[in-house]
Amino acid sequence: VCPDLPSTEFADVTAEMYPLGTKLYYECDSGYTRKSGHYMGILCKKTHQVAAWVYKEFECIDKKTLLSTAPTIKLNFTQKPERKTQSPAPQKQENLSEFDQKYFCGPPKTMPHASLSQNKQYYVGQVLHFKCQSGYDKQHPTSGTRRCEKVNGKIIWTPLDMQCINDS
Repeated sequence: VCPDLPSTEFADVTAEMYPLGTKLYYECDSGYTRKSGHYMGILCKKTHQVAAWVYKEFECIDKKTLLSTAPTIKLNFTQKPERKTQSPAPQKQENLSEFDQKYFCGPPKTMPHASLSQNKQYYVGQVLHFKCQSGYDKQHPTSGTRRCEKVNGKIIWTPLDMQCINDS
């Protein structure tokens, strides 16, 4: 397990790949709640010699539906979930190299009415991408990466070669 991620002001953090053993959790968007008995966690695990996310069945349902006793009509449409920091694109496992497919999971899939909560626990090999938020990108470079590595027996985050500032 990597040490706590050093804070980086005015930057958004994302990841494209996650090492084996990574656990992430979905949170229902505002106005929605987890359907009773459903588990919101996923795990990056090796299955059939390939790293893949293991999902349990879960659903975020409209809170108004819970309060209503009137019959409901199911409409045939999907609402795009809100995107938050670390709410990744659908999984692109086919674009990973053969090495990556064995040891890293691609981005988890998006779920209706849910976003991924910010991951607090990372493992050796994790690469995080930082991008300055709008208005704080006055000095180049405006994006960079950090990697969790084991160096001389100690687990560290590599330095970030960017700083997000504004004119004021």
